Amino acid sequence: MKLLRNVLVLFLVIYLMPALASAGYWYIKDRPHSWREANWKSAGILPAAKDTPQATIHIFSAATGGMKGAVASHAWIVTKEANAAGYNRYDKVGWGTPVRKNGYAPDAYWYSNTPRVVVSVSGDEAARLIPKIEKAIADYPYATPGAYRIWPGPNSNTFVAHVLRSVPELGVVLPPDAVGRDYLPEGKLFALDADGRDVHATLYGLFGVSAGLRSGLELHIMGLVAGVDLMRPAIKIPAIGRIGI
Repeated sequence: MKLLRNVLVLFLVIYLMPALASAGYWYIKDRPHSWREANWKSAGILPAAKDTPQATIHIFSAATGGMKGAVASHAWIVTKEANAAGYNRYDKVGWGTPVRKNGYAPDAYWYSNTPRVVVSVSGDEAARLIPKIEKAIADYPYATPGAYRIWPGPNSNTFVAHVLRSVPELGVVLPPDAVGRDYLPEGKLFALDADGRDVHATLYGLFGVSAGLRSGLELHIMGLVAGVDLMRPAIKIPAIGRIGI
């Protein structure tokens, strides 16, 4: 009983309290009440494509809408080949054809929430990786209508996490509030990144662990992520995000 009590206390402190604190802040925050009221225009983060002749890759993430935004974010992928006239944006959404291409401006607000850059790559390395990203997108197994579930997945973050695992040269994992990133495609319980440097084990995105050079050490409970990053020193707090040490 003492062990069970200690486990419950740790769960409350590490997972539940940050989520509740974030929910309290989100409740009083001024935010749109529906998607019709939200700002979906460019946030002005990216320069015009014509002003950046080199190839570029960007992974973006932004808090999602409604009270979900207190604990969850939405991620997407942006690519531009060398000398291309525009960017290509890839999202997975919960309506219509799930994997959407250029449905929004590449750096658009998401439900009025400002995007944050998870990683950017440019130049020859970006040119080399764009075909690999496109192949990973084409290979994503949940790309048909109806192949979306908001929790525990497969959702928008499941899609981007699949690409990051398939193209480990991008060098990152999604932030801790990217609920659904830990749902492994095709119901797998175990996955090894393409370069073998990160390993993931999960029970359908509900409970799991990730460890490796990019993940650090993470524990996942009900889609919430806590952990430490040793390569880029930080702690990962559920619903809050990364805090550098």
